[in-house]
Amino acid sequence: MYKLFKTLGSKSRLRILKMLLIRKYCVCEISGILNLSDSTISEHLKKLKKMNLIREQKQSYWNYYYINPEIKRDKNMKKLLNIIKSLNNSIYQKDRKKIKNHVIKCNNINKGGNK
Repeated sequence: MYKLFKTLGSKSRLRILKMLLIRKYCVCEISGILNLSDSTISEHLKKLKKMNLIREQKQSYWNYYYINPEIKRDKNMKKLLNIIKSLNNSIYQKDRKKIKNHVIKCNNINKGGNK
């Protein structure tokens, strides 16, 4: 349980989880919305995945991340996700606006990762 709360102790990881409660995202979309580097986002996703909070799905050249459906079946984890979903301070409000206005076209990024 300590490792779970340590993982959730990062504001960036909470922001990512809150986004993933809405839909699947790839690294380039998350980094564009949170204004963090792809490598930083990848590190955060790695930690969330290690805690079994998220999963990834390969589509073409990109990996899309989403909330692990199994944790939604656990009563306590479901409560925790609801708490994360209800977080509504100014940072999350800004993220929500960016999600609405931000369109990342991953299809325009070539295989080498260059934009």
